[in-house]
Amino acid sequence: MYPYGLQDKKALNMLILEILEQYTDSDHPLTQMEIVDLLEKNYGVPCTRQTVKNNLMLLGEMGYEISMEGGICLMSRQFENAELRMLIDSVLFSRTLSGKQAKRLIEKLTGLGNKYFRAKVKHVCHLPKLIHSDNKQVLLNLDVLNDAIEQERKVRFTYNSYGKDFQLHPRREEPYIVNPYQMVTNQGRYYLLCSYDTSNRLSHYRLDYMTKLEMLDVKVKPMDQMEDFVQGYSLPKHMEEHIYMFSGASVQVKMRVRAVNMDALIDWFGKGFRIVQEDADGRIVSVVCNEMAMKYWALQYGEYVEVLEPKSLREAICDAIDWMGSFYR
Repeated sequence: MYPYGLQDKKALNMLILEILEQYTDSDHPLTQMEIVDLLEKNYGVPCTRQTVKNNLMLLGEMGYEISMEGGICLMSRQFENAELRMLIDSVLFSRTLSGKQAKRLIEKLTGLGNKYFRAKVKHVCHLPKLIHSDNKQVLLNLDVLNDAIEQERKVRFTYNSYGKDFQLHPRREEPYIVNPYQMVTNQGRYYLLCSYDTSNRLSHYRLDYMTKLEMLDVKVKPMDQMEDFVQGYSLPKHMEEHIYMFSGASVQVKMRVRAVNMDALIDWFGKGFRIVQEDADGRIVSVVCNEMAMKYWALQYGEYVEVLEPKSLREAICDAIDWMGSFYR
């Protein structure tokens, strides 16, 4: 027996709604008699077709969009199938969650769809193992940081890196104490945007490298004391300028690229860059970016990109190319 009282009309409404959520969509309607049978089979609740009809009308009056043309189905739900699939894929390919956490969260998201959706995605949890974090504290870290940011409190944590045993080890004995401002994702990783009391620049730390995270009973340093916030802070702009999440200042970069590189430029920098010149050799574009990140980006696309300015960045790339070239001589 289902734990709802049989005389509770609101409970019967919810049972019928649950059936519509689990068993119907525009391609799979039910008849009134099929709903009667499912009420009996799933919940042990006897019902008549007329009672089902009356309750369907009541659900409609409550704001649920129910179609009765060619069968009965729920037309709108909390998440459409495509939305659920996008959420599931974001979890599946997240490198922040552990494998067990990802699997458990995918199961919860899958349960929000109907049985036809679950049948379509039943293979997801059985895909070959993808790269996930070894840190099982990530979800706890998210929760603590949410509270700390909301309450404007500092946090303390141990920051780790991988050793030759493929396990996380503390980078130093003393904990890190920072002012947390924002959490962002970049290339499947969660990062904390924060600052030190001794610096007026933002730093970035990966959540999956944090352990022993705790909120302190100490107020954060105000954001308006940070250089990045002097002229107003824009998270999209910050993310465009910090493509690899390196800390440090951003610089104005001019570079020559081939016309075929427009897709790569937009993938990495959004539409915040400018085309300042076009000629037979390609295009010269101008973009504001973290200097260290731009160095690695230019090396990644080395065959197609020539950094022109600033001089210091161009020289750093030349030195890196010479150093790498020495390995292959």
